[in-house]
Formats: sequence, C-alpha cells, structure tokens
Amino acid sequence: MAADLIVQLDLLLLVGMSVTCWAIVFQKAVRLRAASEQSARFLDVFWKSKRLDSVYEQTGAFAQSPVAAVFKAGYQELARVTAGGKNEEATENLQRALRRASTVESTALERYVTFLATTGSTAPFIGLFGTVWGILRAFQKLGQPGQVATIQVVGPDIAHALVATAVGLVAAIPAVMAYNYFNSSIRVLNAEMDNFSSDFLNIVKRHVR
Repeated sequence: MAADLIVQLDLLLLVGMSVTCWAIVFQKAVRLRAASEQSARFLDVFWKSKRLDSVYEQTGAFAQSPVAAVFKAGYQELARVTAGGKNEEATENLQRALRRASTVESTALERYVTFLATTGSTAPFIGLFGTVWGILRAFQKLGQPGQVATIQVVGPDIAHALVATAVGLVAAIPAVMAYNYFNSSIRVLNAEMDNFSSDFLNIVKRHVR
C-alpha cells in the first residue's frame, strides 16, 4: 500500500488478471471433465445401439458432450434431408452439418482459454514494468541534492519493484500451465469429434446406398 501509484496500478492489473485466470481454470476444468466423461458414455451408448433414433432420444442425458452435440446436429440434418426424399444429398449435407457442429463445439471449448495464454505471455512484462518504475523511483531519490544513499532511502522502492516482478510470475506461471493442459484436453475432444464424424458418415453412406 505504500508503493508508488504507478506500481500500485501495475499490481492491481496483475492481481485482476490472476483472479480472472483462476476463475477460467476452475470453470474450464469442470467443463472439460464433464465433456470428456459424457463423450465416453455417449460413444458407448452409440456403438451399443442398433437404431439412430434411439440414440437421438438419449442425447439429452449428454448435454455437456461435444460428440453428442455433433451427432444431434448430424441426425437432425439427416432426418430433414431424407424426409424430403433427397437421399442423394444426404451424405453431402450430413458432412457439412457435422463439420459445422464440430466447429461450433470446438469454439465453445476454446472460449476464454486464449486469455490464459495472454496472461502467461504478458504478465511477466507487466511485472517488469513495475520493477523498472520502482527502480527509477529509487534512483530519482538518490539524485536529489543532499540525499545520502542508504538502504532506508532506496529500500522501499526497490522492494516494491521486486514485488511487482514476483506477482507477474505468480500470475503467469499457473496461466501457462493451465493453458497447455486445457489445449491438450481440447485436442483430444476435437479428435474424438473428427473420428466420430467420419464413422457416422460411413454408417450413413452404407445405409443410403
């Protein structure tokens, strides 16, 4: 609280970024865990079922599963096309619907994750700015006429400067670790959606023929 106003604003910004990052971490951890578990359960139901309409009726139980959402979009498009008697267009329209649904789900999974990357890359430099400012303040005091260079004079400003660096690292390190972990989890879910889309499309092609 005794720091210079610029250093205080710098620290406040870093604390705000850190708090936001932790909120994203907890929200994404819950979301991705539910998505992974429900997708595994949905795939089990899908491959054990012999009727697509039966699987469609159960999609409500897998609201957090991106794979189930992709199937739901694909099934609705398939039903719409076949109901109109346009079976020759079924696979092409289904492919577009699956690709569109996968993109929507992937975007939803990645939402706010980029903020973690932004914090990880910028927080150390924001902290460094506070450090540089604090050291400049210390040298400014030393340059005043008749001022004696003692630890009591420059110590507080240097301490505030080092705190800014520390807070920057405290904000950045967890953000980078969380970003890498979530990116890995999202890549797995994207692969599951791509694989399921291919399998679903192949099943439809065999029946349309």
